[in-house]
Amino acid sequence: MGAGRIGGEVAFLAAATGLADELVLHDAIAPFLHAQVLDLMHTGLDITISTDLTDAADADIGVFAAGSPRNPNIKSRADLLAANLPVADECIQALKRFSGVLVAITNPSDANAYYISRKSGFDRSRVIGFGGQLDSARFALALRERGLGKTGTVLGEHGDHQVPIFSRAAPDVPDVLREEILAGLRTASMQVLQGKGGTVFGPAVHIVSLLRSVVEDRRLLLPCAVALEGEYGIEGCSMAVPAEVGREGARRIEEWDLDPWETARMQEAGDFLRGLCAGLPL
Repeated sequence: MGAGRIGGEVAFLAAATGLADELVLHDAIAPFLHAQVLDLMHTGLDITISTDLTDAADADIGVFAAGSPRNPNIKSRADLLAANLPVADECIQALKRFSGVLVAITNPSDANAYYISRKSGFDRSRVIGFGGQLDSARFALALRERGLGKTGTVLGEHGDHQVPIFSRAAPDVPDVLREEILAGLRTASMQVLQGKGGTVFGPAVHIVSLLRSVVEDRRLLLPCAVALEGEYGIEGCSMAVPAEVGREGARRIEEWDLDPWETARMQEAGDFLRGLCAGLPL
C-alpha cells in the first residue's frame, strides 16, 4: 500500500532481487500507480503485478507505505500521525483476511505499527515497524567516521528519541561525545530531505533486507518496532528493540543489558511513544 518514492523502490528491489514473484500495488493516485506498474513491466522481470487490493489479503507479506511523507518542512515524524491515521485505517480494512506479516513504514512508523497491531487484532509479532535498521546504519557510519567502530545498533523511537547502543559497539565513548553523535543522528535524514526531497535508497535496502528475513525465515536479529508488553520495562507502545525476525514475524525479543545512559534514554523513548500511542482511537 503506497507505491510512491519508498514503496515503489521497495517493490522494484523485491522484484529485481527475486524476493517476490508476485506484487500487489495500491496507490491513491491512479495515473501514478499505472505509471509505476508500466515502469516495472518495462524491466522485463518475470513478475506478476496486480492493482486489485483484494488480492493483498492472500500475500505472504505486506508493506504499508501509504500516506503523507516527511518533507523538509516537517520537523518531526511524529507530526504526521494525525494525517496518516485515516490511511492506516484503510490498510486495516484491506487486510481483514490477511494472515501474513505486515511491515509499517509510514511515519510515524512506531505509532502506526502499534495502531495497526491493536486495531486489527493481529498478533503483535505480525506487525513490524521499520526504522531501527536505517538508524543503525547511520549510527555505524558515525562511529566509522570517528574511528570508533564499524557497526552499531539503534533502539527506541524512529525519530528524536532514538537510542544508540554504545555499550555493545564502543563502550568507552564518554557521555559528551555520545550526546554529540546522537544529535547528529537526529538530523541525519534532514540533509537528504533538503537535497532531494526525501530518503529512498537507505530505507529501501533495509526494508528489503527485513522482508527477506521474513520470506526466507532467516531469523535475523534486527532492530525493529514491536508492541511491547513489559520488555525493557515498557508497554503500551511499539518501539525498536532487538527482535528475531522470521516467517512468523518478530517472534522473539532480546532484552539486552544496557548501561545507565542507554537505560535512561530508553525510558524517555518509552514515555514519549506511550504518550503518543495513548491518544490513538483504539
